[in-house]
Amino acid sequence: MTIETRDKQVIKSRFRAANWLKNPHAQTMFPSLPWAWPSRPKLRRETLELPDGDATAVDWLVEGDSLPDAAPLLIILHGLEGSAESSYARMLMESVLDRGWRSCVLHFRDCGDYRNRLPRRYHAGETNDLRHFLNQVQSSREVSGNPGPLLAVGYSLGGNVLLKYLGESESETPLDAAVGVCVPLDLHICSEALDTGFSKRYQSYLLKRMKKSVSQKFNKHTAAFDWECAMAARTFAEFDDAVTAPLHGFDGMKDYYDRCSAKQFLHRIQRPALIINALDDPFMSPAVLPKANELSAEVTLEVAEQGGHVGFVDGGTPFRPTFYLPGRIIEFLEAYAAKPGL
Repeated sequence: MTIETRDKQVIKSRFRAANWLKNPHAQTMFPSLPWAWPSRPKLRRETLELPDGDATAVDWLVEGDSLPDAAPLLIILHGLEGSAESSYARMLMESVLDRGWRSCVLHFRDCGDYRNRLPRRYHAGETNDLRHFLNQVQSSREVSGNPGPLLAVGYSLGGNVLLKYLGESESETPLDAAVGVCVPLDLHICSEALDTGFSKRYQSYLLKRMKKSVSQKFNKHTAAFDWECAMAARTFAEFDDAVTAPLHGFDGMKDYYDRCSAKQFLHRIQRPALIINALDDPFMSPAVLPKANELSAEVTLEVAEQGGHVGFVDGGTPFRPTFYLPGRIIEFLEAYAAKPGL
């Protein structure tokens, strides 16, 4: 696919894959290896009470607690079945600490090692929890009298949630700027891509994790969905039709994908936003990418020829790799982090 640039809204990425890691599947899987990013920063857990009586977890980087209220605060949204333990979250938290920023990971309901209370979980279009948390954070920072910039990054499913939220909120958001990474902008296209070729391996792996998570919360007697269909699901579409849709008030998988794909919200975004996607991402196909006329003037789409899904390993060695994403994310956000009260 040719990357067509227009008015600097669609740009070709500077990323080049490491010579020793050119394959998109290798790029995708490598960051999850234990030696790829072995550091485990100390985190502080807070329970976020939600308006509907449910709760979820927020993990704060402890080393950022001593920074002033005027320091930028970065909120990270993880991907499907991810958490603050995901390597991309850990490396970004440590990278922004070097810039004097505070950071935290907002967990989606029932993710990581935190079980929520209500008979529901999370999905790609759940923006109310993020909205509630942002408003709560902004209120607490305003009390200090000197709140710093508020920034956000969403990876994969978290990127879809973040961009959908920005489009829904338009100018009514406390966020100053945001970045979405490897975003499944069209859930229909991504579901089809993950049921094709080698990508079926990712689908199978993630479905096993999702079924295990569901089994920790429900059983065939307590499930508010068709338990047999859920456990027999072999594709994301089947699982979302059997579990995600009925748990969260959608009329089946198609209704869920139609209403929650972030692509349709991009033209309404009124805060500076960068989207970084790769053409060889095995979780989607290039058809997921929006055209320039589908983006608001505040949105920049950066398209890389390589990178896999949340990989973007650009150098170093197999045991001391370097990663493109933290630096690129910070580079974009720094312009807005330097302007409190934007």
